[in-house]
Amino acid sequence: MPTYVPTLVIVGRPNVGKSTIFNRIVGKRIAVVEDSPGITRDRLYTEFEHEGRKFRLVDTGGILFGDEDPLTEQIRIQAEVALSEANVILFVVDAMEGLTAPDWDLAERLRGVKQPVYIVANKADNTDLADQANEFYALGIGEVRPVSGIHGRGFDSLLSDIAKGFPKSGKTDERQETKIAIVGRPNVGKSSMLNAFTGEERAIVSNIPGTTRDAVDTLIEWKGNSVRLIDTAGIRRKGKIQGSVEYYMVHRAETAIQRADCALLIVDGQEGLTDGDKRVAKSSHDMGKPLVVAINKWDLVEPPDGELGRDTPIKKEFRRQFFNEIPEVGYATVLFASAKVARGMDGIAKAAFRAVENWSFRVSTGTLNRIVQDAVFDKPLTRKGRPLRVYYCTQPSTCPPTFVLFCNDANLVHFSYQRYIENVLRKEFPLTGTPIKLVVRSSRGKGE
Repeated sequence: MPTYVPTLVIVGRPNVGKSTIFNRIVGKRIAVVEDSPGITRDRLYTEFEHEGRKFRLVDTGGILFGDEDPLTEQIRIQAEVALSEANVILFVVDAMEGLTAPDWDLAERLRGVKQPVYIVANKADNTDLADQANEFYALGIGEVRPVSGIHGRGFDSLLSDIAKGFPKSGKTDERQETKIAIVGRPNVGKSSMLNAFTGEERAIVSNIPGTTRDAVDTLIEWKGNSVRLIDTAGIRRKGKIQGSVEYYMVHRAETAIQRADCALLIVDGQEGLTDGDKRVAKSSHDMGKPLVVAINKWDLVEPPDGELGRDTPIKKEFRRQFFNEIPEVGYATVLFASAKVARGMDGIAKAAFRAVENWSFRVSTGTLNRIVQDAVFDKPLTRKGRPLRVYYCTQPSTCPPTFVLFCNDANLVHFSYQRYIENVLRKEFPLTGTPIKLVVRSSRGKGE
């Protein structure tokens, strides 16, 4: 059974330093920090340990009551969901600014909760500000703890006091966790896809491009499989956004792909394939990660036929165009879905699990050499009067499956012949969804 992990939820009005505190507690920069309200919009999850105890930490968007902005309302809903998961609440306030009306409003919302509440007075960078933080006792909902997110003051004692209420971590869950990064251009439905998988409004869905700012981890159980979904901000071209918040979003999305087991690329079915889609697919390929492509909003392209998996002429044409324009990811599985109404999720999940399994594929050296030697015999290669002689082939590693071909002259093996060998390997072995790496090396054979 999985070890029980208590959840700490950070709440507060905008721009009090919640994300700075989040990063300080976990000891690394995960949440985006910028001196602008509203940077954190979705719930951001991570885990950390303190004094032998494991905790889950949740950062939420800044809460404002009485604001009519629909995005602010969604942020408030996100925070409410996070509070329902909390074992401890960290109510962050600004020690420099002092008590404000939004602080009172949020305190009223928290007054009836059963979980312990710590009023974390951030920006208490000196003794005077720490003493000034005592005014927050007027809220009457919890103990006031002056801290400095920037300088790290006050966190050891705060976390130690919280940890006393929970048992030390025992044996961790040994089940394999599959990490899937949901990637794509802005406004193609990545957050809708996340919500379709989780069955709840966990990520904010908005038609405003760039709503998701951080890479948001969500742990779910999908038909007996433990899955970590990483919802990322839309990837944009770096050169156009250097120095802006979006620059960090690009870096965050690429980092998410790097730490994932599989990239799930979301493409807008109405818009069709764009340069941005190609760029994201190639980014995943360059990192050697499995790739599943979900053509989203397909119900707006073709009327639902009761079975999204059934091929139609327009689907076949879409796939043909996709692979013609991005031939290097010809191994990818392309599926059609409608995240808004949760259609096609089973097929996408199965494809991702299969791609990750194939990413770890390993074959015996004897079987590999027999297949490669047969391929060379069926299609011999001679260049400039010199025949290609393949001595042996081996697979030194997986993730992605990597094959090394030793021959008399590596320069004889041009790109098209290398692609031929790759196609033979894919025909013989279960490699759908994953890139493979074929390395050709020169080696002296017997009698040479």
